[in-house]
Amino acid sequence: MGILNDDAVVIKEPETAGDNTLITVNCPDKTGLGSDLCRVILLFGLSIARGDVSTDGKWCYLVFWVVGKPTTRWYLLRERLLEVCPPCTPALSEMFYFRPEFQQPKPPNVFLLKFWCTFDRKGLLHDVTKVLCELELAVKRVKVFTAPDGRVMDLLFVTDTRELLHTKRRQEETKSQLNAMLGDNMISFEVELAGPGVMANPHGSAFLPPAITDDMYGLELSGTNMSGTLSSNRVSITVDNQLSQSHTLIHIVCQDHKGLIYDIMRTLKDYNIQTSYGRFSSKGKESFEVDLFVMQVDGKKIVDTEKQNVLCSRLKMELVRPLRVEVMSRGPDTELLVANPVELTGRGRPLVFYDITLAITSLSIRIFSVEIARHMIGDREWEVYRVLLDEGDVALVPRNLIKECVVKNLMGWE
Repeated sequence: MGILNDDAVVIKEPETAGDNTLITVNCPDKTGLGSDLCRVILLFGLSIARGDVSTDGKWCYLVFWVVGKPTTRWYLLRERLLEVCPPCTPALSEMFYFRPEFQQPKPPNVFLLKFWCTFDRKGLLHDVTKVLCELELAVKRVKVFTAPDGRVMDLLFVTDTRELLHTKRRQEETKSQLNAMLGDNMISFEVELAGPGVMANPHGSAFLPPAITDDMYGLELSGTNMSGTLSSNRVSITVDNQLSQSHTLIHIVCQDHKGLIYDIMRTLKDYNIQTSYGRFSSKGKESFEVDLFVMQVDGKKIVDTEKQNVLCSRLKMELVRPLRVEVMSRGPDTELLVANPVELTGRGRPLVFYDITLAITSLSIRIFSVEIARHMIGDREWEVYRVLLDEGDVALVPRNLIKECVVKNLMGWE
């Protein structure tokens, strides 16, 4: 039945410097496959320059032209893309592709990494985060404590993409990589399986400041009108039911940002909208154009005006401001808050914590403590990062500059 799974993903690196890397995916279809593939591409820190997507509901063919990096591990990217592709065996009939149990893997085990360092330094947490990303360990929660004598204890709750952190070999690899980076600064290191209650209730305190929550309520129905230099207002979304007899065309023109196609695809996935054909590409330095021929899960066009408005408003919200960033006072201290929506599958946006720590490090600000938690705001779940900054360092950097730097890093804007 079709091609072998090992050939489902083909990556062709550019022959000429400056050209894009070509990723081809040819496999059985499933609801949300485009979102899952784009999430993996974003997880590896790559941006999509253009792409083509086509499917008949049973089999799909996707092509992505991505901007690579010298450090990109293409063999590992291919493995991760293969993992989200549905299995291709004669034993599976087409009706299995859309069954939830074949789409939703069981939640991975959560492990606690606990280590002490002799002293804090600027960029320490980012360097740790970078090592964990290279090891494919995803940070779920963080607690960082600085003792009065200057020593630092890091508690990081992580999941392992390779699902091997329970083994001694994988734990030793993690310790070795961190020790190579920290050197004599590391005092001790421990790995243990987190208790079942750690992530069973990952929600933080109920209170979030209005600066984060105000534009999250009723935004889909009222439309988005968010101004400022830290958000993109150049978003145009049109719906056309005349061009195709069987599909609704969604045409989007917007400013490009990191994870743009992922933001579109995960939104359609959350609304159970299936994409049969799509084409997207960069139109200049800042503009991106997307054409998607879609249909509802029942195989019909989106003809209801209210449904069209709700979907367009949600898409516009995700494209104007996919993340919320604020810098504010928390008592005598300064706190950075970053919030991003969680997929209905329970997964947050990739690399958010990495980008936050990179931005803070570039400003030569030390991080005093971090809390990552989930919050229900309206009918949606959000992943909120609360970063308490070193007040001595913050006094030298204007708050608006901190916010601008974090936003630009998260959005991939120079």
